Amino acid sequence: MATITSIFPVQSRHSRFLNRLLLSRKLQLLLGFHLTIIFPALAIWGEAIWNGADSDQLVTLFAITLAYWCSLTVLQCINQLPGTLGYFLSIPVTSVCFATLFTMLRLMSFEPSETLFLTSYFLTASFSTVGYWVAQHYRELKLAVVPYGKAPSLCHIPGVNWHSLGSPGLDNVRVDGVVADLYDDLPPEWEEFLADCTLHRIPVYHATTTYEWLTGRVQLGHLYENRYGSLQPDEGYEMIKRYLDLLTILATLPLILPIMAITAIAIRMEGPGPVLFTQQRMGFQCQPFTVYKFRSMYIDQQGMGYTENNEDPRITRVGKVIRKYRVDELPQLFNVLKGDMSLIGPRPESMDLAHWYQKDVPFFHYRHVVRPGISGWAQVEQGYAAEVDGMNQKLEYDFYYIKNISFWLDLLIVMRTIRTVLTGFGSR
Repeated sequence: MATITSIFPVQSRHSRFLNRLLLSRKLQLLLGFHLTIIFPALAIWGEAIWNGADSDQLVTLFAITLAYWCSLTVLQCINQLPGTLGYFLSIPVTSVCFATLFTMLRLMSFEPSETLFLTSYFLTASFSTVGYWVAQHYRELKLAVVPYGKAPSLCHIPGVNWHSLGSPGLDNVRVDGVVADLYDDLPPEWEEFLADCTLHRIPVYHATTTYEWLTGRVQLGHLYENRYGSLQPDEGYEMIKRYLDLLTILATLPLILPIMAITAIAIRMEGPGPVLFTQQRMGFQCQPFTVYKFRSMYIDQQGMGYTENNEDPRITRVGKVIRKYRVDELPQLFNVLKGDMSLIGPRPESMDLAHWYQKDVPFFHYRHVVRPGISGWAQVEQGYAAEVDGMNQKLEYDFYYIKNISFWLDLLIVMRTIRTVLTGFGSR
């Protein structure tokens, strides 16, 4: 009797030995270790280091090795998240890792080699940037699509080389994976084809899951597939997250308080009215709380509930600046200290808007299963949204964050928030 593999011949895209060798992360780490640490150390100190290295030299080698490993590990974890370009993040991540290790050594009264540190830092940043750039431009994801259910609708998503299948076979086309609607009633020959793909180590992805990791959103129309239990956030990480919030705020207050003082003076000098704006908003588990912001609007002007073309006559001159660079959000750090909010999470809506959205947006209140945040996944991906259509998309981002909440996702949001502050993306 013929086997399945003879009926449906398939091959993984990178199944050849040379492909597996070149794409091996362990080999890349080993190659990078020699290029960024071993060779520079030999060039600067010579072979004498291996015979009689002093304590500072040994500590320097250990520190740059740790910084190198941390840099590539962090980049690897973040690069797996949707829409991430590793070559854009390699320099800031490498800079933070090497600067942190160098500072720690100085605080511990060691005298690390500045020349070797700088050389290794430059080579690590260059190695990771070039590596991720090559991977991004010459290793485009290639996915085959089974023509049943929701799977074909994914072919409009950019950044992927889609290969639509007309029959249960790849016809010698090498792909990174196969996408199928596993909840659809597939014909027996297609089920055998998917089994054969698994046998040959070609990943088979469910259509809904593929949509999530390609777009960073959870579709509201298919929320029932996720089950409410799978959208429960990690309670263990929530405790760690609360500690990190407090630690970050206490560490940065000396830098932030002068900015807040200057902002308060500018608001007071521009015209009458309070410095702070307060409003009741819906928070954790649908409990109302009072949010604090710097006032950015005139107190004696009326306007429509929504703006057109990002223009609003109620916003002051100072308000336009502090809104663009998110300075108006700084008083919310005290909301975080009180426990009303977190640094990262879905943005809180006013009570009126929250009740209004609940009538028109399915599952809206479920976003309150976590603490609201000063910045969030929807803000860095989408920007400001007010209308129902925009809120639907925003809610898809919020649900993705709740489902995949983790340190690495929060770290990516922090990085993109810094970009947002510098560029003014999504302000109004």
